[in-house]
Formats: sequence, C-alpha cells, structure tokens
Amino acid sequence: MLKELFYTGMGGALLLKEKVEEELKKLEEKGKLSATDSKSFLEGLKTRGEDEEKRLKEELKTAIKEVIEELGIATKKDIEALRP
Repeated sequence: MLKELFYTGMGGALLLKEKVEEELKKLEEKGKLSATDSKSFLEGLKTRGEDEEKRLKEELKTAIKEVIEELGIATKKDIEALRP
C-alpha cells in the first residue's frame, strides 16, 4: 500500500513538473519570462521539493516509531539487548 501511494505521488509530481515546464516554455516564447528567470523558478521549486521530502520522511519515521511503540513490537535494538 505504501509503495502504491509512493508511486502515485511520484507520478503526480512528474506530471506537474512537465506541465510547469511546458507553461514556462510558453511564457518564454511569448517574451513574458526570460530563460534565466524560468531556470531560477525551476531550481527554487526543486529546492522546496527536496526540503519537503526531507520533512515528510522525518514525519513518517516519527509516526512509524510511535506505531511500533504503541503495538509493543520489539525493535532491532531490543532484540540485540537480549543477546548474550
């Protein structure tokens, strides 16, 4: 289920990226936006996307840890502590 959700999100992100690039190209062709501004905008989006990805990964890790704790599932650390 998580894999499907991940692929759906990635597909949506790629589609959005293609649409944004297409619209920026149209604006460039009309002379309403310079190539430099277009590139800068795309780089800004990329940076924000990377930052958001990091934030979401941390939130997911925290949520998974909470679920493991609530269910009382032994972690790798717990199991290693039992070894002689």
